[in-house]
Amino acid sequence: MTVIDTHHHKPVRALTPAQLKDLSLRANLPGTVRSLSHYGVILIVGTAIWLTVTRFGAVWALPLVAIQGYLIAFLFMPVHEAAHKTVFTGRLANEILGHLSSLLIVHPYEHYALFHWDHHRFTQDPARDPELVTATIPTSDTKLAIAYTGIVQLINRIRLLFRRALTGRAVAPWIPENKQGLVIREARIYALAYVLLFAGSLAFQTTLLLWCWLLPLLVGQLFLRPYLYAEHTGCEHTRSAYENTRTTYTGALMKWFTWNMPFHVEHHAYPSVPFHALPKLNAIVDDRILHRGRGYRRVHRETFAWFRRARNL
Repeated sequence: MTVIDTHHHKPVRALTPAQLKDLSLRANLPGTVRSLSHYGVILIVGTAIWLTVTRFGAVWALPLVAIQGYLIAFLFMPVHEAAHKTVFTGRLANEILGHLSSLLIVHPYEHYALFHWDHHRFTQDPARDPELVTATIPTSDTKLAIAYTGIVQLINRIRLLFRRALTGRAVAPWIPENKQGLVIREARIYALAYVLLFAGSLAFQTTLLLWCWLLPLLVGQLFLRPYLYAEHTGCEHTRSAYENTRTTYTGALMKWFTWNMPFHVEHHAYPSVPFHALPKLNAIVDDRILHRGRGYRRVHRETFAWFRRARNL
């Protein structure tokens, strides 16, 4: 069960229009620094993986694969931020970063943006929030453990992408009819890119992409899925972001590579605020937050326990 702090009795400070305007200012420098650092570390670790595999053997590279998995899986965060158009001041720059990151995690950008828009509109509404509409409560501890690996969700994304590319159908409650063509074109472009990358690997007889991208992507779901469950699992089904979302207090490294999204209540309460301003926003609204996670290990135990209770309801 989520631990709720009840010792905060300070007067709640409302966010004034002037504060919101100031916090919502977009800038190119923070997004550039965060993007280059994230991708730069991926390139460094990827190079180290390849050198280790080719010189010493695959077994010695496995710890690096786990690190690369964490880094690649959390490319979901620039996808998310770019969907809000808050990484950079220009729309095109956001879309370029969004598509590049989406391609690497097999999570088509335009479709995700539509999915995520409805998630914000209907957060924790069982009938309309896409995250709940597409989810099921695992019926056993084994199925729950599998769900926490994120492997099923990744496989489902891959299957959905190729099904849309091949059938030319993209029907979902969060996809307006006038956006279906865009989602289908995107799926076909992504699918073509993956086929070309696979064909290129065969032609050059290299396992570079396997070791530096695909295997880490698979391993990285072990980090990403529990993190995503922490955002809303066990929170109230109300319209208030302060009740239906959890902020998890964690270390600086985690906040850096998750683009400050552990401040998730703050993001849902004021989605126009860019990632780099969320710590400032937290300092203003902290007293209003109902679900306050004290580190991800504790929150993971709480969310796992919530799923076990929920299947018996």
